[in-house]
Amino acid sequence: MSFFMPILISTIAGLSTVLGSLVIFKKWKRENINKFITFCLSLSLIIMIGISITELIPEASYAILTEYKLAKGIIISLLVFTIGILSVYLINKKIEKSSSSDLDLYRLGVLSMLALMLHNLPEGIVTFLSSYQDMQLGLKISVAIMLHNIPEGISIAVPIYYATGSKKEAVKKTFISGLAEPLGAILAFLFLRNFITDTMIGLILIFVAGLMITLSIHELLPKALNYHENKYIILGFVVGIILLLLNHFIF
Repeated sequence: MSFFMPILISTIAGLSTVLGSLVIFKKWKRENINKFITFCLSLSLIIMIGISITELIPEASYAILTEYKLAKGIIISLLVFTIGILSVYLINKKIEKSSSSDLDLYRLGVLSMLALMLHNLPEGIVTFLSSYQDMQLGLKISVAIMLHNIPEGISIAVPIYYATGSKKEAVKKTFISGLAEPLGAILAFLFLRNFITDTMIGLILIFVAGLMITLSIHELLPKALNYHENKYIILGFVVGIILLLLNHFIF
């Protein structure tokens, strides 16, 4: 099969993240801005935790435990998961040193961008390889990826826009995050088709799960609670859960 269609499918799936950034172009009344930010933050954290628990960790654990014995596989998984947790704190320190804007929101946006880039990279590899082998399977996977990439785009664009006031900056960082998916597809085509293993993908996914869960609990949730808009936190949770259910039961 030609590599063009699998690359195209991965690119469309990845850049669907940008669709999430379009919410910043709606003009909100000043009294509704905090409600909107609260909803987006709570939606984002549910999506990140949900994807990690229902997709990344089970898929990664199966690959790792298949490769190693039970005890060794659990130890390796916990070690890589812990590295993902610690990465949030290390990245946080770097951002604090280099940023002078509305630090909390800007940090959330950049952390989300980095976490989702790492998440999108193996997704691009998986989308390419599955499409390369079976176009129908690749399309099914890409639609599922698009479904959760849109709220992921919201999690990047909204904090960065309200921290910097720049729509261009928010869309640019969302776009960069989405590019990680076709980049993963290109890497898979050029270098990894004959060398990539389920275990390698599993280790990446466990790392990303640790990073995303920590980001959600340690950063997104406290920031959402700071706005004291509890109804919109619950609304974000409900919408996030609905999107996750659609992702699993429809696709």
